[in-house]
Amino acid sequence: MAELVARGESERGELALLRRDDVLELRVNGVFVMDTAHTATERELATATLRAVDAARLRVLIGGLGLGFTLREVLVDPRVREAHVVEIEPDLLTWHRDGLVPHTADAVRDERVRWHVGDVAAVLAAQPPERFDVVLLDVDNGPDFLVYDANSAIYRSEFLARSKEKLTPGGTLAIWSADTSPELRAALHEVFGNCEELAIPVRLGQHETTYHLFLAVR
Repeated sequence: MAELVARGESERGELALLRRDDVLELRVNGVFVMDTAHTATERELATATLRAVDAARLRVLIGGLGLGFTLREVLVDPRVREAHVVEIEPDLLTWHRDGLVPHTADAVRDERVRWHVGDVAAVLAAQPPERFDVVLLDVDNGPDFLVYDANSAIYRSEFLARSKEKLTPGGTLAIWSADTSPELRAALHEVFGNCEELAIPVRLGQHETTYHLFLAVR
C-alpha cells in the first residue's frame, strides 16, 4: 500500500506524492505521472539533447520539474551555465526544496538553477529571442495521453514556432512523450524542417513499454 508523503491542490486539481517501499511516485488527479524507479527517459531527455548541441556554454530551459531527474542530468554537463526550470505547481517545487524528494537535493540547491513558477507557454513567451541553447519539455504525458487538456497547445505548431524563436541557431528543442505521435513529428518537421524520434524501451514492473523523445534543431 502506498504512503501519502505530501498532497496539494490547485485550480488544476490534486497533486500527490506517494511512497511505495523506497520508490516515490507522483500522481495528478489520481493519474500516474512518474516515479523514481523508472527514470531512464527523463535522464535521456537531457543527455540525448545536450549531446546534439555543439556549444561551449549552454543555457537550458526545462519545462516541467517532475521528480527532478531531467534537471539533475542537465546539471552534470559542465557546459551548462544556466538551467531555467518552469513548474506550474508551486507545491511540487516546495516539496523539492523541503527535501521530500532526496534524489534532487543537490540539484535544487545548485546556483545555476533559475526557478519560474507558472505555465511554460507564458514563461517562454516572456523570454527574448535566441535566449536558450536547449529547451526540454516534459510537462505532460504526450499529445495523446494528456493529464491537463490545456497542455495540448504545447504540441502544436504555434507553440513550437515560439520555442524555435527562443532557441539560438543550432539550438535544440526536445519533447518527451509516452508514445509515438505522427502529428507531433509532422508539426516539428513543419516548423523546424527536421525531427528525430528516439524510442526508449522501459520495463514497468512486469510490463514492457516504450517512451519517446522528439528532437528538432533550429
